[in-house]
Amino acid sequence: MSTKMSSRFWVSMLVFGMMGQVAWVVENMYFNVFIYKMFNATAGDISLMVMASAVMAALTTIAMGVVSDRVGRRKAFITWGYIIWGVSIVAFAYIKSVALTIVMDCVMTFFGSTANDAAYNAWLTDMGDSSNRGRIEGLNSMMPLVAILIVFGGFMGFDLDARSSWVSIYYIIGTATVGVGVLGLFLIDESPKLSPSNEPFMASLLYSFKPSVMKQNQKLYRTLGMFALFGISIQVFMPYLIIYYEKTLGLSNYVVVLAPAIVLAAIATAFFGRLYDKKGFFICVGIALTFLCVGYGVLYVSSSILPVFLGSLCMMSGYLMGMSVFGAQIRDLIPEGRAGQFQGARIIGQVLIPGIIGPAIGAVILQDAPTIINADGTVSFLPNASLWIYALWIIFLLIVMLFLENCSWDRDCNYGGDDIEE
Repeated sequence: MSTKMSSRFWVSMLVFGMMGQVAWVVENMYFNVFIYKMFNATAGDISLMVMASAVMAALTTIAMGVVSDRVGRRKAFITWGYIIWGVSIVAFAYIKSVALTIVMDCVMTFFGSTANDAAYNAWLTDMGDSSNRGRIEGLNSMMPLVAILIVFGGFMGFDLDARSSWVSIYYIIGTATVGVGVLGLFLIDESPKLSPSNEPFMASLLYSFKPSVMKQNQKLYRTLGMFALFGISIQVFMPYLIIYYEKTLGLSNYVVVLAPAIVLAAIATAFFGRLYDKKGFFICVGIALTFLCVGYGVLYVSSSILPVFLGSLCMMSGYLMGMSVFGAQIRDLIPEGRAGQFQGARIIGQVLIPGIIGPAIGAVILQDAPTIINADGTVSFLPNASLWIYALWIIFLLIVMLFLENCSWDRDCNYGGDDIEE
């Protein structure tokens, strides 16, 4: 029987999950556009910024996840983290160079990762159990695309070629993030299952990286490795996605194409978590990767609106479903009471490795990309469709790994909700 979650939990999850994802969408998808449009950044600049942010996110999540475990409280880290996170976003209104953007991105990432990646994600793990994590993760994984939709819709009212628009954007997003943090002081409940840990700090910090722990939790680390490969595929193209639609394909109003795809993908994924609870990991990840591969293939050969929409729909659906199923499986496999300690291992698989390798592959692919001359005489690169092919090859490698992994286990070792309950 599924454990019933309170309405207070669902409201808290919705508010903090959504605001966190809106802030990350601005960072992950629009900081790239910001330095591209304002400072004529190169593919190397964008790659460096993404990689630096990924490293900071991983280091922060490892350390602050342990700290929140030792304290035995998540609420203060979430709420005050969101407040300072919002203030750091406002600071971008005053930045006037690529170098300062990269530095400030790392500062902002520290507070965002403390609040969201470490504390909030550990809180989700604390509050749920194996009977409801598919639904929790289905809703949680839907939020990134809904956040994209919100940001796309909101940004339509701004001229992103004008600096004044960026100033307004940073003030709006930063202030909203601060407001959510303040709201959380009155809204969030601590998990009754969580208690302070007296384990030495360094022992806790290194716990999830000990060979003995890895041996005891082999399924978890294999899943993290496959999740990393999934993320690498996404990060090959994601830093350049908006630039690709707007500049390469000439879709100046790219929101008209992407918004319906995002809505439909988000709706589909909202129900996908229930399928995970019933059918388990392998069936669901197979469905997600099928959608992703079809999307990559269609986008590689398409340049007109309808095929690009269909390809975007499949790509976004596969991406979101994959995040949902990998996320749910990882939460199920994390030992109870050590959610914070394992957030570091999770973030390495989900953010650090993809955030370094994926953009690096993308930058290499785009070394000889075509260029355009801007109105002010500066030169900018144009991302090309080769990104989709390289992303596809990585997914093919992941499919092979999943097949071999599935074949190596007997019935008692299979992934899935039923096995975990047993």
